Amino acid sequence: MKTVAVGTNNEAKIAAVRAVLSEKEYRIVSLEVPSGVSAQPLSDEETRLGAIGRAKRALEATEADIGIGLEGGVTKIDGQWWLCNWGALVDRDGVVVAAGGARLALPPDVGAGIEAGRELGDVMEAYTGRRNVRRKEGAVGVLTNGRVDRSAMFSHIVELLAGQYEWLCQNGSFHV
Repeated sequence: MKTVAVGTNNEAKIAAVRAVLSEKEYRIVSLEVPSGVSAQPLSDEETRLGAIGRAKRALEATEADIGIGLEGGVTKIDGQWWLCNWGALVDRDGVVVAAGGARLALPPDVGAGIEAGRELGDVMEAYTGRRNVRRKEGAVGVLTNGRVDRSAMFSHIVELLAGQYEWLCQNGSFHV
């Protein structure tokens, strides 16, 4: 049985990993580690680097076989703020894979909060009047009217990571 260290204590992200990786094959542990990027990543590049940083730090801080990092952020495209999210998986042999997920336009009021230097989770709480949005449905859950929550969004990324990793283990690795 392989041990997977997830670089967060966020329940939605941990649930995503548990939904994809079978407890028959993997023991999943979670721990809070720094991403190495700003608290609110402001681009796809920064969000991807945050996911890789979390995956590497989770692996380094444990005896796990695999580290997984999941990072949510925002990115600006043609003057519009968009939700973005990335994940990374690393192993002790130096394999690093990454995958990006859904993109969703943020309402102008939310974008204004980002422009003012606030984190998306805080902006979404003010926007909705709900508490702990980032640990529950996430901005994606709010903005899709509950059709896709944060855990489901990150589950898709974990599926991409697991599939890439399996393929690379069978066919030879490359680094991102």
